[in-house]
Parts: sequence; structure tokens; C-alpha cells
Amino acid sequence: MRKPSSIREGYFFMQQQELIPHLFRTEAGKITTVLCKLYGMDQVELAEDITADTFLSAMETWPYKGIPPNPAAWLYTVAKHKAINFFTRKKIFDEKITRELQLPDIISENDDPDFSAENIADSQLRMLFAVCDPVIADESQIALALRILCGFGIEEIANAFLCTKEVIYKRIFRAKERLRNVKFQAEYPDPVQIETRSENVLRTIYLLFSEGYYSETNENTLREDLCFEAMRLVNLLLENEKTNNPSANALMALMCFHASRFAARRDSQGRMIFYDDQDESLWNRDLIAKGSYFFQLSSKGNEISRYHLEAGIAYWHTIRNDTKDKWENILQLYNKLLVLEYSPMAALNRTYALSKARSVGEAISAAEKLQLNDSQYYFTLLGVLYKNNDAEKSRNYLNRALELAKTPADRDALNRQLRG
Repeated sequence: MRKPSSIREGYFFMQQQELIPHLFRTEAGKITTVLCKLYGMDQVELAEDITADTFLSAMETWPYKGIPPNPAAWLYTVAKHKAINFFTRKKIFDEKITRELQLPDIISENDDPDFSAENIADSQLRMLFAVCDPVIADESQIALALRILCGFGIEEIANAFLCTKEVIYKRIFRAKERLRNVKFQAEYPDPVQIETRSENVLRTIYLLFSEGYYSETNENTLREDLCFEAMRLVNLLLENEKTNNPSANALMALMCFHASRFAARRDSQGRMIFYDDQDESLWNRDLIAKGSYFFQLSSKGNEISRYHLEAGIAYWHTIRNDTKDKWENILQLYNKLLVLEYSPMAALNRTYALSKARSVGEAISAAEKLQLNDSQYYFTLLGVLYKNNDAEKSRNYLNRALELAKTPADRDALNRQLRG
């Protein structure tokens, strides 16, 4: 993008720098899914091209004409016109130049992209379940959903999967090839298919929330826009009787409990505040109550998912007292979570609960057995656990964590630990 040439243009340039990335995150997926519902899933790249062209128009137009009163509506209108213009050009091309090639009809005379709130919600829900079809490998399903529906960058997806960008490019390419080959339509699966695909749908939304809750690919460690977009997608599931299930309610409860402490996680300078130092008066009691409501709904039936257990852990973190009973409950939930679905990060978090519920010595012993030597969080936790027992060891571990830290926020937090 060229540099602004006036004060007025510079003002809009700065607004644009903040607004357009935010809108891309929240609106690009909506535009793409509406177009895919209209044209067919095999035309996903066409839909992405129209979406990208729409945002390019915003970047070129808004510095001169100003940001419109309703930016999202402006984007929908431009996307609609671009889709119609594409049809017009294609029709002329097909009729006058390539009739003999018998190209497939992507768009008909009556096609008109519908960007109403109802159709956007319907399109995104259909897209979620269409992408999570078993004919596409699990990792590719989630990568494609994060890319199309959630506006994730390749680096963010790679970080979520702990792999390289090249691997993610290949996964997305293969998933799109599969969509083209089988001529997918964004339709609701039957009840059996909904049950089999729900796990990956929920995992995709969970990864979106996780990237927002603690981002390693952005200067802002807490990205509330991603978290609230994830909550919006879960709400789509809960508003549809076909997709409203205990796990979805548990995931919404988990997100509400975590979101309730957003205001307390950063100080006035945007720096992270650790849990033990948070101001409880800043916790959002409405979100805690909302989380409790969904947590209660999630208890229907006999199903216990990772989201139930993580929601339980998050719930106990909204209880301010620091008693051993509280941490014993958290510890037992971590034990069940590790049996159900083991992850190194959950095991690491368990050791902190162990230090609170039992003893620091027991926690140190459990943590050192994990040997997560490539993780800054592993060395951060050891630094914290050794703080009152061996100051030199604590400092060495924190310095090692500092060497591995990926974001300015992490480095700032570790430097404060070292100074403290």
C-alpha cells in the first residue's frame, strides 16, 4: 500500500490499518461462505477471490472517500456487485467465445448473493459441516475451516498445529482439490453425519478461541475479537436444534468463563497480569453467570467431553478463594482430562494445580518428568516453582524461558518475573 500524502489521508490510513484487518477477520468468512453456498463448495477459490477483491476495493477507496458509516454493509454490497459482474463477464465470454468448450454453469440468471444475517448464519453453519466431511483428512478439515471461516493466516494455523507453513499450504491445497473433485455442496448433513463431524467442528472453533486467548503470532497476546468470533460460531450451533448438543454447550461455558476475566488479564499499559495478581472486581459476573447457565445445559445426557472438563477447570478459576479444596478440584479435573485426551500443555498446567493442592516439591518432581525442553512455558513454570526454594535455579529457568519467548508480551512478563 502506498504512503499517505496528506494529514487527512494519513488519518484515514491509520484508521484503515486497524479497521480492515479486524473486518477481514470478522467479515471475510461470512462473504466467502455465502458465495460458496450460492456457487457450490467446488468454487471456493472463486469465492475467496471475490472476497479478496472486495477488501482490496476497501483499501483503495476508503482513504479518499472516508470509512463508510456501516463498513460491513459496504463490504457486502461491493461483494454482491463483484459477484454479479463476474457472472455478466462470464456469460458474455461463454456465449461469444467459449460456447464450444461447454464450461459448467457456476452462476445462473437468478443468482443474487444474499447477505442477510439469517443467510450468513445459515451459510457459515453449512460450511462448517461441509468442510468437516470425513472424505477430507482431519487436519486439513480444520486448517481449511480456520482459513475460510475464521480468516486465519497460514502462520496462525501452523502455530495452532505446531507445524510449518509449508505443511499447512499443502493441507489446504489438498482439501480444496477434494472439494473440487467431489463437487461438494454446502448442505446440512444428516443426524448421523452431524454426530460424526461435530468433534472437528468444535475443535476448529476451540482453536480459534485459543489463538485469541493466548496468541503467539500477534503482538497482542489477548485478541478479544477472535475469542468473540469463536463464541459467535458456537452460538450458531446452539441456535440450531440439529447441532445443539452437550459438547457445544460445554464449549460455550468454557469460553464464557475465560472471557469473564479478560478485563483483568491486562493492565492500563496492555501488559499481561498473572492470575494470582488479577483484580477480581474486574471479572465480568454476567459472563460467569452465562457460563454457569451453559455448563448446566451441558450436563444433559451421559456425554463427558474435553470441553466439559476444561469448562469445569475454567469455572473453578472464577472462584477467587485460594483454598486447597479449590485446587484439588482443579487437579482432579486435569487428571480426568489427561486420561481422556492427553496433551503436554494440559500436563504442564496440571503441575501448577498440583503445587497449590499438594506441595511445590511434588509439583517440581512431576514437571521435570515432562522434559518439555522446547517450551518456554515449561521453563517459566519451573522458574515460578523454584522461586522460593532455589533463587538461582529459578533465575536460570526464567532466562531460558526468555530465550524461547515468541512475543513481546511474553518477554515483558518474564522480565518482570526476573526483576521481581
